[in-house]
Amino acid sequence: MTARQDTAARAHDVVLFGATGFVGQLTAAYLARNAPADCRWALAGRDRAKLARLRDRLAAIDPACSGLPLLCADTEDPGSLRALAASTRVLATTVGPYLTYGDPLVAACAEAGTDYADLTGEAEFVDRTYVRYDAAARASGARIVHACGFDCVPPDLGVRFTVGLLPSGVPLRVDGFVRSNAAVSGGTLASALTVASRPLGMVRAARDRQRLEARPAGRTVRAPLGRPYRNGAVRAWAVPLPTLDPQVVARSAAGLEQYGPDFRYRHFAAVKWLPVAVGGALGAGAACAVAQLPPARRWLSGRLAPGAGPDEERRARSWFSLRFVGEGGGRRVLTEVAGGDPGYDETAKILAESALSLAFDDLPATSGQVTTAVAMGDALTGRLRRAGITFRVVAESASPSGRTAP
Repeated sequence: MTARQDTAARAHDVVLFGATGFVGQLTAAYLARNAPADCRWALAGRDRAKLARLRDRLAAIDPACSGLPLLCADTEDPGSLRALAASTRVLATTVGPYLTYGDPLVAACAEAGTDYADLTGEAEFVDRTYVRYDAAARASGARIVHACGFDCVPPDLGVRFTVGLLPSGVPLRVDGFVRSNAAVSGGTLASALTVASRPLGMVRAARDRQRLEARPAGRTVRAPLGRPYRNGAVRAWAVPLPTLDPQVVARSAAGLEQYGPDFRYRHFAAVKWLPVAVGGALGAGAACAVAQLPPARRWLSGRLAPGAGPDEERRARSWFSLRFVGEGGGRRVLTEVAGGDPGYDETAKILAESALSLAFDDLPATSGQVTTAVAMGDALTGRLRRAGITFRVVAESASPSGRTAP
């Protein structure tokens, strides 16, 4: 691994790009309340007037924010993105859909040796940037860390937490079960429709990555889709979720030997009633089918405009719970990661804390495209716990059969 570039002399520790968007504003407000006093951070986006208005609102939270630098950059101007990346040690971005807008910024950070964090849940984007920029990031020392929000930090760090409670050096099986009552924003809807409209692109990108990516020597890591079933430990129907989360968990497992010689993870929605589970699966399938037709996709996307999202009162009522059933070496453990509104308040918190962790924590020596568990691990888990996201053990016991589940 090439030595990291010395970025200490750069003007900023953290730059938030897309600061005036819905999640961007929430992230900026979180940083205004929680960034350390000596953190040199800045707001970035296309429109200086919007950035200035946001800065005025942040100054009401902390008067020191009245002096925040405002940096103008545009995803259609690669030169402005290169200048932005070269100005900071860490660049966090909320500008999506990332398949549409994200590639030039990853390229700029990989070239400049700048740590990068985003909120993507788009598997095709993650795989394409690995193929294009992982080698450059390794050479410059940059850490490219995708999915630093509800996608995919709670499952990634939750599985790492669960694995740490099981015996070492043995096959491990972990299933994750998501519950939430949250609403969606226009940006999330746009990203989801983009992903659903490109099944062939996603398959091609995954194959391109597989040809390049080394597999862990002497170890097996799997993240199969799984099948619907009734899980007694969480008292719910388990519906497979074909999201980015299990892929990220598998890459963490491939990068960390503590996950054992044979590791498997499956990711599910936990649904109390079977008819609801069936209806949800049918609805998701119908939405994916409709997303293949551009006019229908535009109509769906227009139901919730980008930049719009649930108000503060609605977010205050939102919550998530992600439970994990882990087995190995004759032991079973049930753990939980839980918090408030997952898509917005907690996502903004996670992105901000990820950026601060990359900027200030004593982290493992990594570079290239890496996951949060590999890049930040215990440091980020500790930050999120202090910020109010729960990591806890619900129950521990011997496996019913004394053997690891299939």
